[in-house]
Amino acid sequence: MDTQNLQAFLLVAETGSFSLAAEQLHLTQPAVSKRVAQLEEQLDGKLFDRIGRNIGLTEAGKALLPHAKRIQQELRLAVQSVHDLDGEVSGALRLATSHHIGLHRLPPLLSYFSEAFPAVHIDIDFMDSEQAYDLITQGKAELAVVTLAPGDQGNMITRPIWRDPLDFMVQADHALSSKETLELQDLSEHPAILPGLNTYTGQIVKRLFDERGLQLQVSLATNYLETIRMMASVGLGWTILPRSMKDSSLVKLEVENACIERTLGGVYHRERSLSRAANAFMQVLLRSADSDIETG
Repeated sequence: MDTQNLQAFLLVAETGSFSLAAEQLHLTQPAVSKRVAQLEEQLDGKLFDRIGRNIGLTEAGKALLPHAKRIQQELRLAVQSVHDLDGEVSGALRLATSHHIGLHRLPPLLSYFSEAFPAVHIDIDFMDSEQAYDLITQGKAELAVVTLAPGDQGNMITRPIWRDPLDFMVQADHALSSKETLELQDLSEHPAILPGLNTYTGQIVKRLFDERGLQLQVSLATNYLETIRMMASVGLGWTILPRSMKDSSLVKLEVENACIERTLGGVYHRERSLSRAANAFMQVLLRSADSDIETG
């Protein structure tokens, strides 16, 4: 079975489009169609239904999909194993991370790593932490540095690196800022600007209010913390942000019995053997947790 044909099949299945698969493979659309047709001929079965512009997997395609993914993963591991025979830490490392961590935590680590291991090429993808977990699950990223999921993820190995305290914040002129101490009940009576409640950070906040039987008035939800800070700074509501993000545009609210934090760290798949490059980067992360490397 030709691995190039399998790769074309996987990309068409993933994108739902022969043209998008062709773009990713740097081929023409007819070339991708030919590869899929060759695979269909070899398997003696139709893999895709083509109805107008819609592309969907047939029953045979759905049966092939998990096997094709495993074959692709094994091929990646085979290439990695050969590269790892070289004594030098080198090769490519695909790293997924969140915008916040990429801006506030990783720069000094990346600088240190690139000087220590100049033969490693790091390909960084910025995304929500939840999306990064999905990429790790699918084998499309080797390592992620993200907000760790609040619950157990059975197929993941997580390495906590940084505690990230979260504070209640608001514009100085907001009605809540005039009170020396507050209860969560006070906050529940005012609009909030928060990370999406489907995100790991949002889940932490929601759980805090759920445990007290309180409702959140979410006037705006976005996954970009910089946007949340800006919206709160112009008085559109109170918010919860990492302590490190507080600036002169916001004041901290003292809320009784409401200390919360999240954990940032490294994530990789339990069944995946990390490359020498990924192992080296993980060691740099772990050293950062021990404060050996200045992270600002």
